Amino acid sequence: MRVYEKPMIKVDANVEDDKVVLTSEGPFSTIAKPILKRINRIFQEEKPIAFNEEEIIFSTWTPPIPSNAFNRMISSQIAAIMKKRVPDQFSIAITDRCPNNCIHCGAAGFLTEEELTTEQINNAIEQSLDLGAYLISFDGGETMLRKDLPEMVREVDKERCITTCFTSGFGLTPERAAQLKDAGMYAMRISVDSPFEKEHDRIRGRDGAYRDAIEGIKNTLGADILADMFVVVSPDNIDDLEDFYGLAADMGMQEMSIYEIVAVGRWLEHEDEVITQKDVKATARFQKRMNSGGDGPRVTSFPYFMGPDMFGCFAGRRWMHVTPAGEVMPCAYTPLSFGNIKEERLSSIWDNMGKHQAYRSNSDYCMMRNPEFREKYIHTIPKDEILPYRVRNE
Repeated sequence: MRVYEKPMIKVDANVEDDKVVLTSEGPFSTIAKPILKRINRIFQEEKPIAFNEEEIIFSTWTPPIPSNAFNRMISSQIAAIMKKRVPDQFSIAITDRCPNNCIHCGAAGFLTEEELTTEQINNAIEQSLDLGAYLISFDGGETMLRKDLPEMVREVDKERCITTCFTSGFGLTPERAAQLKDAGMYAMRISVDSPFEKEHDRIRGRDGAYRDAIEGIKNTLGADILADMFVVVSPDNIDDLEDFYGLAADMGMQEMSIYEIVAVGRWLEHEDEVITQKDVKATARFQKRMNSGGDGPRVTSFPYFMGPDMFGCFAGRRWMHVTPAGEVMPCAYTPLSFGNIKEERLSSIWDNMGKHQAYRSNSDYCMMRNPEFREKYIHTIPKDEILPYRVRNE
């Protein structure tokens, strides 16, 4: 099937032995081959979430095949080859209110009493789609505390993107899950910090947090929304990956996503307590092993995907994040602002970000794990400065 077509290049998706294979033709075909080869390797080596004659859902992070949103994903990958920055993923924090007090909360560094209006959020999302985004993520705080969330989701153009949402499970009732499904929610990402109740509640700073996560997962699946267990790995829980996976499998979840703890927010003073390169390789092996076949959720390890063997750091190149006050950052974990959506167009802020020295070229690893980047841009932020820090181009 034809999934992408421009005058200089055409991309087809074919199914061979129950695996998707992308092929290209046209004058730009040679240029596109490296990225298509990388995507095909993932398709060949790893299992999809769901597969039938009409549709393939490879991951909660990618649009279904075929779809116009998937076409846009391919377009963004080709744009990256042509050195054009496209914010594949646009995340927006709709509130910083939260019942939890997580010891690793990154959003804690940007706390404000402000909240964007529904109209401002919808407008920002529309602008991100015009820039090429195909993955919209509602973030928090606790997203379920915004009663107008279903209204926001309903307004998103599902022809151009998939819509996902982060939550701790708090307030994700059967009724709310049904509303989100009706509005067009593609996937819910329920955060789980430990597969063990007592430890999860300790990290979340609240008794009952684990039960909320479990109920949120059940209600997500009950509403027929894709359920992704979002796991932030640290030196404390890196050895629990098998138990995390077992919990996700037992509950019938479709995916388990692994992210790495970042020294920002409440974890800002713990730069030595992050995962190592050895840990990154361990998450890559875990992903490949769990995705090699058989039943159970798909695994997506972002420390691996954002490494040199795959796509490199997404921040400021493939990802753009907005705080509840409207500040625009390269990602949800980099406390640098390049503008505010209440003051200027998103396209102008995105261009401004790309002109900054730190984001003019690709980075093989998460930049917030890079000591040189932190020394130059994070350690120099004045202690009394309200985060995120508004930067000036160099």
